[in-house]
Amino acid sequence: MTFAEAQRSRREERRISPVFWVLLATLGTSGWAVATGYGSARFGVFLFVVAGWMVSLCLHEYAHARTALHGGDISIGSKGYLTLNPLKYANVLLSFVLPVVFVILGGIGLPGGAVYIERHRINGRLKHSLISAAGPLVNVLFAAALLIPLGAGLLDDPTVHAEVMGRELSVSPLAGALGFLGMLQVSAALLNLLPVPGLDGYGIIEPWLSYKTRRSLSQIAPYGMLAVFLLLWQPEVNSWFFGVVDGVMGLFGVDPNYAALGDYLFRFWKS
Repeated sequence: MTFAEAQRSRREERRISPVFWVLLATLGTSGWAVATGYGSARFGVFLFVVAGWMVSLCLHEYAHARTALHGGDISIGSKGYLTLNPLKYANVLLSFVLPVVFVILGGIGLPGGAVYIERHRINGRLKHSLISAAGPLVNVLFAAALLIPLGAGLLDDPTVHAEVMGRELSVSPLAGALGFLGMLQVSAALLNLLPVPGLDGYGIIEPWLSYKTRRSLSQIAPYGMLAVFLLLWQPEVNSWFFGVVDGVMGLFGVDPNYAALGDYLFRFWKS
C-alpha cells in the first residue's frame, strides 16, 4: 500500500457515517418542531429524546474507541468504530436496542458497552481505566450541555405551552424534552459508573484487581446490565436512585418536574 492509499484509507475509517448524520438531522428537526409548536408536541418529544439518546450512545461508544486508539489499539479504525455508525459496533443489541427499550419501558438511561477493544495491544493499567471512563464522561458532558442552559431558563419559550391531559401549562414542551433527556444522561452516567461487571465502572477498576478476581467476575459480566435493570424495578431501589438523580439535576438548577413532564410527553401512546 502506498502512502497516498494509506492516507485515503485512514480518512475513510474516520469519515462520519450517514447514519449518524440522519440521527443528528432527526434530533435537530424534531427539536425545532417541539420548540415552535409545529405538529404533535408529544410525538416530536418522542423523536427528539430517542434521537438525542442514540446520538449520545454513539458518542459514548466513540469515546471508548478513540481513547483505545490513542492507548495503542490501532485496529479500532478498521472496525469502523470511528465513523459514529451504530451498526458498526460489536453488539448492536446491547449498545442500542436494549438501551432504547429501557428508556421506553422505564425511563432509565442505561447504555451498554459494545466496542471490541483488543486489550492486549494496550500497555498500562491507567490506560485501560481511562478507556472505560471515557464513555460515562461523555454522558456527564452531554447532561451538562442540556441542563446548564435549561437551569438558566434559556430554553423555556413562554409562548409555546405544553399540555397535560388537556390542561395547558406555563412550561414549553421543549423544556420538558430537555429535562427528560438530561435526566437520562445523568442516570446513564451514575449507573454506568457502578462497579458492576459488564459496566464501565467495573472496567475502570478491573485492571487493578488480581487475575483470580478478574477471572471469577468475568463469568457474570454478560448479566451485569440486566441485573442492574431488574434491581431498578424494585420500588425502594428505584425511588432511592431517582432521588439521587433529582439531586444531581438540582445542582444545575433544574426542577425534576421538567423531567417528569418530558417523560409524560415522551409516552405519546398513552393518554
